[in-house]
Amino acid sequence: MALIVQKYGGSSVADVEKIKNVARRVVESAGGNQLVVVVSAMGKATDGLVNLATRISNSPDPREMDMLLATGEQITIALLAMALHGLGFKARSFTGPQVGMRTDTAHTKARITRINAERARAALEAGEIVVVAGFQGLSEVDEITTLGRGGSDLTAVALAAALKADVCEIYTDVDGVYTADPNIVPDARKLPRIAYDEMLEMASLGAKVLQARSVEFAKKYGVPVHVRSTFKPVPGTLVTREERDMEEVVVTGVTHDWSQAKISILRVPDRPGIAAQVFGAIAETNIVVDMIVQNISRDGYTDMSFTLPRSDYGRAVGALQDIGRKVGAQGVVHDERVAKVSIVGVGMRSHSGVASQMFAALAREGINIQMISTSEIAVSCVIEDKYAELAVRALHDTFALGREREATV
Repeated sequence: MALIVQKYGGSSVADVEKIKNVARRVVESAGGNQLVVVVSAMGKATDGLVNLATRISNSPDPREMDMLLATGEQITIALLAMALHGLGFKARSFTGPQVGMRTDTAHTKARITRINAERARAALEAGEIVVVAGFQGLSEVDEITTLGRGGSDLTAVALAAALKADVCEIYTDVDGVYTADPNIVPDARKLPRIAYDEMLEMASLGAKVLQARSVEFAKKYGVPVHVRSTFKPVPGTLVTREERDMEEVVVTGVTHDWSQAKISILRVPDRPGIAAQVFGAIAETNIVVDMIVQNISRDGYTDMSFTLPRSDYGRAVGALQDIGRKVGAQGVVHDERVAKVSIVGVGMRSHSGVASQMFAALAREGINIQMISTSEIAVSCVIEDKYAELAVRALHDTFALGREREATV
């Protein structure tokens, strides 16, 4: 008997018929297995709740936002449990707090601190299918919290780790992880497997298949993750430990992220402690900063630029204007018309010249690079957002990702 955790996203449970279809898929997996099923809110339900909140207030209180947003998943778990009952199976639904998902106190972006999965274990031992609301938990001071966009992925992986599941299956509207977005690159190729580090980079750099934090959790606890399609019964992409032959492929995929903004704080005094003050002010607002570039000092002053999620730039600008005045900066400027394109592959560790190939490909298309960031297995460039699709296609062709893997060795 295997213990399987399955997760179904919003597009998979968007209406009653799709919930019934998910129930049938769950039943197909139930023969002789123990099942935990994590679900998201129906379709665009979360977006609808956010819209309601913004119609009430231009700046909704984060605690109340969590109270509101957590209701979406509760609807789905009840309906799915009912659908399973209708098929003759025992099922029990649980909210995040009921299943023992404890978090810190950072509303709308909470992090899991511990899981007490005894209620889930008891239900499994009683022969029930456990249906869990993703995306939500309970803080250490007993407040409802949510885990951020894509948080249902994290719920599923965390439960798989806590229950020592054999596999965590992430069901979505695509049938796996591709070398690029198939909507932009028609010859993008589905990857049969991908290393945790590669998937983590791709998720954090714009790939929407998995939430980055869920991949980080899977890597930490060794949870094998299988990304599959809800609507097609075909094998997907296995996210797993790195294997030796993976390094033979220089570039595994190309990602892009339109949800970026760039902020620059101008003519900052170039002395110790200024960067700490600037980014300390950003950290206090719970905003995650991505790329950071500081220019060469001139006349005792320098410019600092960084990227961050576009949805957070308004709060960041407000915080920086206050700190800018305190440190004597000339001003703060921001640009929402940027995007980030990246190449990812564990093979970069052992191959030289990959970055230069990337820069040359963008130059051939007349695309100017505004910022550059590198890691051991990724290179990212910030460019004007209107060139993002062109850049992705050019890079996909440059590294021959649409061909068989042997072509890129």
